[in-house]
Amino acid sequence: MTGKNPWGNYPENSNGSTPPRRPQSGHGNQPPELEEMITRMRDMFGAGGTGSKGGQDPKKPIIIAAIILGLLWLASGIYIVQPGHHGVVQRFGAWDRTKDINGPGYHLPWPIESVQIVNVQEVRRLPIGIDGAGLQGNRGTRGRADENLMLTSDANIVDISIEVQWNIKSSENFLFKVANQEETIKKVGESAAREIVAQTPMTPIITTQRSEVADRILTIMQEQLDSYDSGVHIERVLIQNASVHPDVQQAFNDVQGAKQDAENVQNQAERYEGEILPVARGEAKRILAEANAYKEAKVAQATGDAQRFEDIYAAYLSGQDVTKERIYIETMEEVLRNAQVTVIDSEGNGSGVIPFLPLDRMRRE
Repeated sequence: MTGKNPWGNYPENSNGSTPPRRPQSGHGNQPPELEEMITRMRDMFGAGGTGSKGGQDPKKPIIIAAIILGLLWLASGIYIVQPGHHGVVQRFGAWDRTKDINGPGYHLPWPIESVQIVNVQEVRRLPIGIDGAGLQGNRGTRGRADENLMLTSDANIVDISIEVQWNIKSSENFLFKVANQEETIKKVGESAAREIVAQTPMTPIITTQRSEVADRILTIMQEQLDSYDSGVHIERVLIQNASVHPDVQQAFNDVQGAKQDAENVQNQAERYEGEILPVARGEAKRILAEANAYKEAKVAQATGDAQRFEDIYAAYLSGQDVTKERIYIETMEEVLRNAQVTVIDSEGNGSGVIPFLPLDRMRRE
């Protein structure tokens, strides 16, 4: 009996006997070992045949080897996608599909299909203006001068270096859309940094607005890389250093010192202005109020004098002699009010001077 399943019973020999069974490596339904499989296939294909030597066909070992190689070739298409990775399958060199689910996968063996495993969760770091060896814990050494030096909006030169942190968001675009991804990211990052620095004064860049400048650089980089279909996602942009160029550091310090002195003088002037202006305004209001009061008093006095004159004139018209006498008496009273009075008796035999007691002056004193 011949031609049975190679994984089942052994075929019988030409004399009707069955070759002895080999012990299986495993228990229950586990598959046999490779050596046992090869032995069974060799026995199966070698039984019942006639050949030139020993009754075996010399082509059958070649067939067995071809079958084994074929199985190994088919098995070469098995691959495993680890967490955080994608498997990009190419068919005859062109992208065919992407496996983004963890676990085993299969592609047709080479040269029909091939697979590239891409780590999409790894955050990669790209320095611009810093030696990349310094990013693993140190600040790094300074990069090329054409990367570091950038012109600001106020015509100053700032020495700046940044670090770009990025990962992959589309593995097929990352592999096939752009030839040199890191060099592209570096050029885009340098261009975006120069654009933002050229729109910003130097002082905010080196002092308080580093994070705002970095966010604006990230936005421009992401927009530019998306327009290239690069498959890159910019996680973060960090400004590692932003300072004045060493050649002009002393001059910059002098300028900053002069600006600080000018601000101090201006603050003092504003403080003095705040102190003196309220006093001056209050004095001006006081003088103005006094002037208004003096004006009103003079106007009122003049009005009263005019009214008094009109009243006297009206009385004079009604009784001229009485009015003249009254005016004369009032005038003499006004004139002699503060005069020293001396009484002279021209009829007496003495000196003519009569002493008297000035009761009115004593009353005033």
